[in-house]
Amino acid sequence: MILCITHSQDFYTIDLFFHYLSSQNIPYFRLNSDRMNHFQKISINEHFFELTDEDGNTINSRDIKAVWHRKSWKIKVPEDLDENYEKIFLNEYGSLRYNLFTLLEDIPWINPYEYEKKVDANKLYQLKTAKKNHLLIPQTLFSNDEEKITAFFHEHCNGKAIAKLHGALAKSMDAENFLSTTIIEEDSLEFISDIAYCPMIFQPYIDKEYELRIVYVDGEFFTGKINSSGMADWRINQEHLFWTSYELPVEIRNNLTSMMKEMGLFFGAIDMIKGKDGNYYFLEVNPQGEWGMLQKDLGFPIAEKIADNLIKRI
Repeated sequence: MILCITHSQDFYTIDLFFHYLSSQNIPYFRLNSDRMNHFQKISINEHFFELTDEDGNTINSRDIKAVWHRKSWKIKVPEDLDENYEKIFLNEYGSLRYNLFTLLEDIPWINPYEYEKKVDANKLYQLKTAKKNHLLIPQTLFSNDEEKITAFFHEHCNGKAIAKLHGALAKSMDAENFLSTTIIEEDSLEFISDIAYCPMIFQPYIDKEYELRIVYVDGEFFTGKINSSGMADWRINQEHLFWTSYELPVEIRNNLTSMMKEMGLFFGAIDMIKGKDGNYYFLEVNPQGEWGMLQKDLGFPIAEKIADNLIKRI
């Protein structure tokens, strides 16, 4: 059986995954990470766990042969819970969830949980590893220091910079509730003192031809190109944009493969920019990144490749 860790609002990509597993006669279990609370019955000992989900379906960890960590969401708090108890509720259910996940660490995962957590939580580690593997990265500063940010702007940004949060407020591809990447220009610096309340990542603005969303599945690449020249973030205004398939240069594929192997990841959604200067710039890799639009619009068999990778490793 393959365990799929996802959330209660997930659809389409996970449905494709389950449909393919069914066609291969592989049993599966859907575990909604945000419902790992009072909606579910969970018992763990040092050898195995047993869980009954919100729909009454029961699974024993001894039957699980592989895990797809599709996406974890924040655990849902009961609406009627005393707000003074909310912190301990989230702490204890978070610990329960973590203990459950790590009990499965010796079977195949996409991606191995601890490697994925390190990559997702550390954009500077991503950039360092990308550069080590011969990928071009923008100059980067992660800071809450007004003076250092201003100096970085004048030294590296040629009058125009990008500021973005380390973690997005929403990770869906429809950009609902998504906090946009912000363009910083000279006249914006007078407001930079507010950065003390929210440190951000700063990079020079890259004059781009187009952006690439690259889905990596254990050495295979599925790449979509989107013509977003002049936009800071294509996810904010998608109505007039469309995807086309794209063939990455061999050197870029080889460098990305080396980077992903060093990070210990079997899967990732990688964002790159093709600059008007002709260079490819690595921006980031999301170990739980979205790819449904590429399978839907371009016919890429990404769900099937993820499933096949787990099946062959069982």
